[in-house]
Amino acid sequence: MCGLCGLFESGTHWTETPGVATAGPPRQQRLRQVGYANRVLRCYRLRLDDWQGRNYLLTSPTGATEVIDSLALLWPAAERLAGRPCDPLDPDLLLSLGPE
Repeated sequence: MCGLCGLFESGTHWTETPGVATAGPPRQQRLRQVGYANRVLRCYRLRLDDWQGRNYLLTSPTGATEVIDSLALLWPAAERLAGRPCDPLDPDLLLSLGPE
């Protein structure tokens, strides 16, 4: 789906709903989630940005970009852009991130 069509799609994925760990105004919650994702994505040389408070932009170091509709679609897109498997729960990766 193109980015413009994605803006008109309705429905909210559970990853986009407020939770205890993301208390605060919705914009602040969203930016906090992007920050957490970027800690992991940095290990794969990728970057996630909020786009219009509705979608996300995932970018590779070569400038390749994908519009992501929800965080649920992040990891498959990350694997496509990185050209390798991306496991955010890999124990070695989590150890390298250390405490927040």
